Amino acid sequence: GNHVAGTVRDVWTPTIGYTTTAAEEMPEAKYTFRPVAGVRTFGELIGHVAGAQNMICAAVLGDPQPKEDAVEKSATTKAALVAALKASTAYCAKAYAISDAAIHQEITIWGEKRSKLWALVTNAAHDDEHYGNIVTYLRMNGMVPPSSRGQ
Repeated sequence: GNHVAGTVRDVWTPTIGYTTTAAEEMPEAKYTFRPVAGVRTFGELIGHVAGAQNMICAAVLGDPQPKEDAVEKSATTKAALVAALKASTAYCAKAYAISDAAIHQEITIWGEKRSKLWALVTNAAHDDEHYGNIVTYLRMNGMVPPSSRGQ
């Protein structure tokens, strides 16, 4: 079974969905928007989320881990960033589908020994963290975040 992985996946899924909707809806001209100097642009933020997902989920799946900033440094257009985000999410869906037997296996991530469960929780938390940033970027541009629209 995969009750544990399924539970973590159920935490991750809404946030990455909101992040993807925000990436699709933000006008391309606003991909260079940054609230203040010294923080990522909206586009860089989307690239950061995609790259981190690729790296963390590769660790869970036992694949070679790409550099966390690989997407952020290579994808620059809205189309490329949205595509990279969607691809990273599809890739991570495979990681969130692992069995409960596999989820407790040890991996090395950021040079530390951790469980696959730890990595999947960390990915969900990281996505939550940056969706919080994205909400601010959207509000500063007169947009209603996907999570604030009611059900």
